[in-house]
Amino acid sequence: QVQLVESGGGLVQSGGSLRLSCTASGRNFYVMGWYRQAAGNERELVATITNDNKFEYADSVLGRFTISRDNSKNTIYLQMNSLKPEDTAVYYCNGGYSIWARGDYWGQGTQVTVSS
Repeated sequence: QVQLVESGGGLVQSGGSLRLSCTASGRNFYVMGWYRQAAGNERELVATITNDNKFEYADSVLGRFTISRDNSKNTIYLQMNSLKPEDTAVYYCNGGYSIWARGDYWGQGTQVTVSS
């Protein structure tokens, strides 16, 4: 059974930091990443990372967020600094095998709320 389990969301003030984690079990994914969905919006890319350390970031988080990966633990992390109220969303972990499309596997999501 494939599972992606996220942790680390919460409430933080504007300018603060949070670190999200996602651990995969049942599969070793070539690409893992983070997407987010704010209320009333579509789910959007935040950042992805391959198991050979190729990265992609959304322009809106470049320079503030850092994605990393520990292949030995099948875990990815998202360090989020200088958080803004517009970063408020449910953050979803994603796993797949192509850098050209979202993977088929999703975590349950973790809420990140940034207060102004």
